[in-house]
Amino acid sequence: MKGKRRIGFFIFDGITALDLVGPMEAFAAAVDSTGTPQYELVTVAKAKRDVRAENGLVIRPREVLANVGRLDTIVIPGGRGLREHSTCKAIADWLTVNSKRVRRVVSICTGIYGVANSGLLDGREVTTHWRFAQDVQARFPKLRVNAASIFLVDGKFYTSAGITSGIDLSLALIEEDCGRSIALSVARELIVFLKRPGGQEQYSEPLRFQIAATDKTADLAAWIDSNLEKDLSVRALAERACLSGRQFARHFKAVYRMTPGAYVERARLEQARRHLSETNHGIDNIARTVGYSSDDAFRRSFQKHFRVSPKAYRNTFGKEGRYAQV
Repeated sequence: MKGKRRIGFFIFDGITALDLVGPMEAFAAAVDSTGTPQYELVTVAKAKRDVRAENGLVIRPREVLANVGRLDTIVIPGGRGLREHSTCKAIADWLTVNSKRVRRVVSICTGIYGVANSGLLDGREVTTHWRFAQDVQARFPKLRVNAASIFLVDGKFYTSAGITSGIDLSLALIEEDCGRSIALSVARELIVFLKRPGGQEQYSEPLRFQIAATDKTADLAAWIDSNLEKDLSVRALAERACLSGRQFARHFKAVYRMTPGAYVERARLEQARRHLSETNHGIDNIARTVGYSSDDAFRRSFQKHFRVSPKAYRNTFGKEGRYAQV
């Protein structure tokens, strides 16, 4: 593996397995036109013994943290075990001493607890799994937690949201190191977006709603997302949920922390954004597809929500734009 970028993955009892194996699979799939791997991947633990993930997977460390040697990048996955004091302190202490010797420090999901304990993230904008964002902000008030992002970069520190977003971040790192062509090849191999549209709120909020809602409304969020062109007024949605308009509006806001109208508008705009980045459909056609009565109303709503016109958004993120999808 001479000349390859050496990436260390900190492992521990109680690790979330996908936080580890997702990014590792992405980096392992990064090969050049001759099939040569671009990275050396090293599992690192506090001690030279097997660790057990939350799901029971047993993982063997290749190196011990104390003498791992030089790393290009250190990746700290999340998991229940990292939030225990001794494990969290071990990686925090290592980062305090060695952070200047690594080019990048990466946290996946709740791996941020370990990095934040070092104080190295103070004053920086970071993200984590939406379910832990408030706790992270409360425990580390000097951090600027942005719970809406899939991943964020602040200097040499890279933080990502929940679980599969570690793959999104890994693809960005591969593109940074090896170029778009190799990153695109990895994305195709893994059958994922090279750059996923939207933020984690599009996943966290509907899922939270479906889990917390009563039986009468449990499937409503998914139904709304699949029927954006239909009448989605409070009256129509209340009838579908078998509730009065007032009961439905009150229940929806209590569970979802927004009015039904605000949710419908957000869902329509997120779908429109995907259409703009992934298709060549006309803006007026997209407006009708996602339920707007006119393209003018759609343009005004899009501009207000994203602070950019639909045309400008497509020019940047569309198929031919700078940040085109797979």
